Amino acid sequence: MPEHKPPHPHGHFGHSHAPPDPALLSTDVGIRAVRRSLAILLGTAAVQTAAVAVSGSVALLADTIHNAGDALTAIPLWLAFRMARREPNGRFSYGYGRVEDLAGLAIVVVIAASALLAAYESVLRFLEPREISHLGIVAAAALVGFAGNEAAARIRINAGRRIASAALIADGQHARADALTSLSVLLGAAGVWLGFPQADPIVGLGITGVICVIAWTAGRAVIGRLLDETDPHVAEEIRLATSSAPGVQAVTDVRVRWMGHRLEADVSIAVDPGLTVQEGHAGALYVRHHLLHRIPHLRHVTIHVDPASASGLEHHRIGTHAHDGLPAHSH
Repeated sequence: MPEHKPPHPHGHFGHSHAPPDPALLSTDVGIRAVRRSLAILLGTAAVQTAAVAVSGSVALLADTIHNAGDALTAIPLWLAFRMARREPNGRFSYGYGRVEDLAGLAIVVVIAASALLAAYESVLRFLEPREISHLGIVAAAALVGFAGNEAAARIRINAGRRIASAALIADGQHARADALTSLSVLLGAAGVWLGFPQADPIVGLGITGVICVIAWTAGRAVIGRLLDETDPHVAEEIRLATSSAPGVQAVTDVRVRWMGHRLEADVSIAVDPGLTVQEGHAGALYVRHHLLHRIPHLRHVTIHVDPASASGLEHHRIGTHAHDGLPAHSH
């Protein structure tokens, strides 16, 4: 393997032209999205509060309290993004990326609770119909609630997809669930105006079903991250990118996982057995640099170098043996 020197190596070697850290930039994108959407949601809650004071609508009051309270889920997510910027230390040697996924899990729980609350209120309206006054004000405020929550949802989901944050996408889906709750109030008011008051609880139950689907989708994504689930295409892309690097004779193992919205990978490669340690190290640096530029969201990668004549996991397996009075075992 010829010696390859990356033009601007990463990590502790430093970039020669000192560009912004992509991880910090992606975290900033998440923080800005949370701030912008939170401002929109608080403004929406203020408008709805004024409408409640005029109309006295119980349904709109419940929707307003629900939206205002759920807007506060942005706070743990914002804190998670802030913590993710901390450097690894002796206690948290992999950093604080998992905090983001824990915040996402809390958001999923809130979405599920929203579905239960919507179902409860819908059944209650079937059993105890409520008269809605000031239909125009209620409808307008519900429309504002729908528009505000949907705007916040799009900001969070778009930013979450941009930086690959399952937690931020989940919070966007949470805002969308709140938008649907406001929509149910709007449609319920329309039903009363048309002389069909049962439309309110019927629409509410339909919205409950949609929120349950949202909770399932968001929950599966967040829990998958916590269990180190990744798209198989990511590992295959890393394998192909690694195998195309000069001097790599084989790629024997690829393991990938998410830490928050950042990817980490462990890659084992086989090289010419005649290389010196220094030449093998230089080749590993080249592969690492190549992957960091080639694979989106990849923040850290460890390259393990084996001689081609003795590579792969089986070569590193320690055969059956016994020691310290333990039964025979292998590693």
